Order: sequence, then C-alpha cells, then structure tokens
Amino acid sequence: MKNLLLTFLLFMAGFSMQSQQLVYTPKNPAFGGNPYNSQWLLASAQAQNSFTGPGASASNARQTELERFTQSLNSQLLGQVSRSAFTRQFGEDGLTPGTYSFGSLAVDIYPSNEGLVINILDTNTGEQTQIVIPN
Repeated sequence: MKNLLLTFLLFMAGFSMQSQQLVYTPKNPAFGGNPYNSQWLLASAQAQNSFTGPGASASNARQTELERFTQSLNSQLLGQVSRSAFTRQFGEDGLTPGTYSFGSLAVDIYPSNEGLVINILDTNTGEQTQIVIPN
C-alpha cells in the first residue's frame, strides 16, 4: 500500500510540473543585444580599466589655464611656421610632382592611377611612409 501511495504521489507531482523554453539573449549590442545597453557596457568597461597609456600622466589632465594657453599658442606658431615652409618649398600652387629633400627626409611626389602619391623616406633610419591623395 505504501508503494502504491508513493507511486501515485510521484505520478501526480509529474503532472503539476511545468517547463518552459530557455532563451538566451545577449547583453552586448554588437552580438544582437539591446542597443540601449551600449552606454552601460562602455561605462562599466571604463570604470574597470586601470590601464594608462604611455605618455599619459596626471599632470596632463590637470593643466592650468596658463599651461593650456601656452600649449595652444605653441601649436599655432608651429603650424604657421610649417605653412610658410610648405609655401616656400612648393610655392602657391601646392604639391607638384618631383623629388624634394628636407634634411634627412627624401620626399618623392608623383601621379598614379589612384591619385597623387607621396613617398617619404627617412634616410637615417630607412623608415618609409606612403600617402595617397585620391583624385
């Protein structure tokens, strides 16, 4: 009788159990998650990031008004000097095809199918950079 009662209770418990389908929804919007999560994910990542890049220091973040003004003035003066040197070297017409030399830099400018190509070679180190200005 005891076994019959236990079997009956287990049988009835089986009917009262219900299940549902489990569905995975990602949090990250890059993988199909809710696009409104992006700001929260970015803020969480930045809060956990303890890495500071090379050259970043606390003194750069806390510049005074005078230091920022001095830095801005230096940038503007250097920009003006580089513009005048550019005009002196290339004239008012701008870049023209040819080979130019700036100290240890050899600059070769020529037209191609892709546009105007500028090759810059540092003769001291052998490093080379190519800039393509599209047509």
